Amino acid sequence: MKEVIWDIAHLAHVELYTPKLEESARFFTELMGMSISGTQGDSIYLRAYDDYEHHTLKLTANKQPGIGHFAWRARSPDALLRRVAAIEASGLGIGWTEGDLGHGPAYQFYTPDRHLVEIYFETVKYKASAEDQSALKNTASKFPGRGMNVRRIDHLNLLAKNIPAFLDFQLNVLGGRLTEMIQFDEGPKAIWFSVNSKSYELAVTEDHSGANGRLHHLTFAANSREEILIAADIALENGIFIETGPHKHAIQQTFFLYLYEPGGNRIEIANATARLILDPDYETIVWTKEERAKGQAWGLQTVKSFHLRGTPMVGDIEE
Repeated sequence: MKEVIWDIAHLAHVELYTPKLEESARFFTELMGMSISGTQGDSIYLRAYDDYEHHTLKLTANKQPGIGHFAWRARSPDALLRRVAAIEASGLGIGWTEGDLGHGPAYQFYTPDRHLVEIYFETVKYKASAEDQSALKNTASKFPGRGMNVRRIDHLNLLAKNIPAFLDFQLNVLGGRLTEMIQFDEGPKAIWFSVNSKSYELAVTEDHSGANGRLHHLTFAANSREEILIAADIALENGIFIETGPHKHAIQQTFFLYLYEPGGNRIEIANATARLILDPDYETIVWTKEERAKGQAWGLQTVKSFHLRGTPMVGDIEE
């Protein structure tokens, strides 16, 4: 069995582009229950109440929605240098930056599908104020009691034209393991990666549009299925479009709700108690075309837009 590379700790943060910065910020704060931890230029930095870093979401004003970049935190300074060396050898490296609000020096690179990524170790850990401090010492800040009350960032789903190339890059350059995949006769259609005991932090779905570097969705976790049902009511009462759910995925068994935030990006609210993988010689679960045709765990068929829509929309991409 090939040794798994465990140099990445977790998904650190995601930058979303939005043409409606103030409306998007209100959605994430007032409806999702996140807090603003900083502002800089045309960007607003936010975190959920149990995210330990300065921020897990960066909203940046932009003409079109989509993903600006996403970031991994390495497990140690040495782990960071090992991954940088591997990225440079792959030919996808860009170079070092001084960092951003909330974290130290970061190495930037591209995925094979031209998503911009950074990896760093030095970070600013959130320090709760007296008003924000939880009664429990092991929670980063107190339960907000506001909106959907999302607890933490959970995972990211990207669109990519070349799934095999992404698979090779993730496992052999960055590390982690492939926990589940959809495999048709003509090749893989979607892949799920774990870099720790969570069953996945990154998913990659085939992009049929021919475009590069697009976003499928970003997910934040709530504490229970009941809270996701409440989130659906909050979305309904506030005119937020619900694309599909609440329901349960067959793959990874996540209880889900998919919404569109005001800027146009797809956001998922999911349960924080999805699968953990503790098996050291775990074998990838492979789903066939026939199995996926059965729909989600309880039979709900996947809506057409879920396979076709990503941000930026293809007609809006400027070369």
